[in-house]
Amino acid sequence: MALPPNFLDELRVRTPLAPLIGRATRLTRSGRNWKGCCPFHNEKSPSFYVYDDHFHCFGCGAHGDAISFVMQREGAAFMEAIERLSAEAGLEVPKPSPEAARRDARARDMHGVLAAVEAAYQRRLHTPEGRPALDYLRRRNLTDATIARFGLGWSGEGRGALASELREQGIETAQLIEAGLMQQREDRATDLFFNRVMFPIRDRRGRTISFGGRILGDGQPKYVNGPESPVFSKRRNLYGLDLAREGVFRGAKLLVAEGYMDVIALHQAGFGGAVAPLGTALTQEQMEALWSVSPEPILCLDGDAAGARAMARAAEVALPLLAPERTLRFATLPAGEDPDTLLAKGAPAMEAVLNASRPLAESLFEMLREGRALTGPEDRAAFRKRLETAAASITDKSLASEYRRALLDRFFQLGRRAAPVARVAARPVLGAATRPAQARTLLATLLNHPWLLDALAEPIGMLDMPEGIATQARDALLALPPGLDGPAAREALREADAVALAWLATASALPLGARPEAQAAEAEECFWHFFAWLRGDAALNADLAQAQQDAAADPTAEKLRRLALLKEAADAHRRGEYQAETG
Repeated sequence: MALPPNFLDELRVRTPLAPLIGRATRLTRSGRNWKGCCPFHNEKSPSFYVYDDHFHCFGCGAHGDAISFVMQREGAAFMEAIERLSAEAGLEVPKPSPEAARRDARARDMHGVLAAVEAAYQRRLHTPEGRPALDYLRRRNLTDATIARFGLGWSGEGRGALASELREQGIETAQLIEAGLMQQREDRATDLFFNRVMFPIRDRRGRTISFGGRILGDGQPKYVNGPESPVFSKRRNLYGLDLAREGVFRGAKLLVAEGYMDVIALHQAGFGGAVAPLGTALTQEQMEALWSVSPEPILCLDGDAAGARAMARAAEVALPLLAPERTLRFATLPAGEDPDTLLAKGAPAMEAVLNASRPLAESLFEMLREGRALTGPEDRAAFRKRLETAAASITDKSLASEYRRALLDRFFQLGRRAAPVARVAARPVLGAATRPAQARTLLATLLNHPWLLDALAEPIGMLDMPEGIATQARDALLALPPGLDGPAAREALREADAVALAWLATASALPLGARPEAQAAEAEECFWHFFAWLRGDAALNADLAQAQQDAAADPTAEKLRRLALLKEAADAHRRGEYQAETG
């Protein structure tokens, strides 16, 4: 329901952010504000700041007020967050307007109608009339406990029997029509579902909001879902989400299968985080619902052409919505298998499929490459453009830069190896000039390839730079707006700190990876090489050891990424392919 703006303002005033967020992460004073490690992604150096009226993470981009913090942190719906914060603040949530009250009462009435219908369908399943449906479910290896847990039932033969049975409970035909269970024809109302096994569809709170029905035998359509109603929207709901929320809370992986029976079979086999869309491709609203439960759901689809198309559509929907704290993984079932047949071979077979799931960036490359020979320059140029376009569709600029780098790195590894490029030989850097020269080369690399600033702000910020112009230039670069290209970065730096720009622009004899014409992979390798020199062997090895320990204890995507980046630094340092010029 809509809430008065003055109530929301009062709620925010009565909910100090620092004490609320301090329950989730340790905060320390930073001037008038507070800072700490972000509760939405794993980090060692604090980049999460709490102000009087909002919070912001400079690492992952999380941003909002007290209400959005509770929604993001706990996966709560808007009204759930409002009710919790109001109780703590000693405020009473305003009563709805008469129109909103009527709408809420109507929804409550409809939930009651749907609950009564579900009970009627369940009763019919265990009558002689429903025996063929019960036999079908048992042939699919479902136990009685599973049948009861999912509320499975039998519609009966239709012909108005449902309306007749529920009339005794005071439920009118008009209510059944509004709930999507009957249809009004010319002179009479008819049942929407008849001769079908019935699957209650529930919202995230476990309330029945509609039904799906499967016909017995070879009739068409095989599955029918209820129509849109005041309490049901296909694009906003997922089958099994109420049970999956509990399963994920207890440690299960959130995975998306294709249909009702897939979800039920997976839950029965111990995969309690399974859900499915409702006969449509995954929508933006369903993606948001998935991420409210887990930051990295797994799409588990068939290994045929239809499954590949479904994965590609899901990736297209997901890309603009991605953020550092939410992504997708893709698991492909063996050809000819579905979860039901695979589970017949034992739970370890399905576990192996899930363990082999691939991150979105890796899967995306293969999806975009599908059917492309890449035999000529035109093919390669078109494919590279497609990769860059896909990365650019990601709204989060730092993540878009990471995807662009990852996709282009794989692109450059395809086909023939690039011809060796002669590197500029530089005079050895000795004595006190060593660290300033190394810092200058690293910062020149960032100026010429500013996408690295977006992707690597944290490691850049933790470097102990030489005092003076090097530190000044580093800080000026980190303060540049995100998403700039090389020329735009130079112009922005000219306006912000002309002295730093002059110092970097006059660096001579730069190695290939630091120059504007370097490829993305070369620029990043150059950065990590000089990062390793500036960080120092002892500190770099300590960083790497700590990252390995953290990833082994809790192998999240963020910790594994940090480990991979530090390994790149160590590898580049050992190769020693770049030298700095004294200038």
